[in-house]
Amino acid sequence: MRYIRIHKEGRIILGSLLLILLLLNLFIYVKYQLIVFTVNIVISAFLLFFFAYFFRDPRRRVVIDDQSLVVAPADGTIVVVEPTEENEYFGDKRIQVSIFMSIFNVHANWVPVKGKVLKTVHHSGRHIAAFLPKSSTENERSTVVIETTFNTQILVRQIAGALARRIVTYAHTGKECHINEHLGFIKFGSRVDIYFPLDAEIFVQVGDMTVGNETIIARLNE
Repeated sequence: MRYIRIHKEGRIILGSLLLILLLLNLFIYVKYQLIVFTVNIVISAFLLFFFAYFFRDPRRRVVIDDQSLVVAPADGTIVVVEPTEENEYFGDKRIQVSIFMSIFNVHANWVPVKGKVLKTVHHSGRHIAAFLPKSSTENERSTVVIETTFNTQILVRQIAGALARRIVTYAHTGKECHINEHLGFIKFGSRVDIYFPLDAEIFVQVGDMTVGNETIIARLNE
């Protein structure tokens, strides 16, 4: 039997919302006419469905024998594929691939390659629209640097959007990470940037849709 699995980041929110809506509907049932109660029931059902849909946690597992392949860390749309200066960690030019996540995408983020986490850091910042280029450096964001088993480093940056107000990152410095693991979660509209070496082979282009932990987006040079 298929059912919606709720991500752990949404369970408390959904539980609290359910309790608030139950109390509110009970109050309206006692104090107001049936039509008001009926309208509120419909609105409550919509809110519960929306939050359950947003915090859905689909079961996805991929088997990859070639460890040079990189899987998409997020669902969404490719909005950037270009060489750019990455000045936070590398201090040189890298290939930037950016995935924009709307509120309708799954918002769990996955580890894109097997390796070891070299660095994690969270930056406070603005909450402008995540599809704008300057959101990469001005918005609230979390940076994760991963070194693969053949010593190639990539940087994954979780970026908050106009509606996002919390970035959760499970990675920490020194942690061994693997494909099929969650990297973190971004709440309510956001973006994920990945920075590759210039010799990486990129398989996606602007406008492509990605499925987190399934779509192969690049191959690293071993």
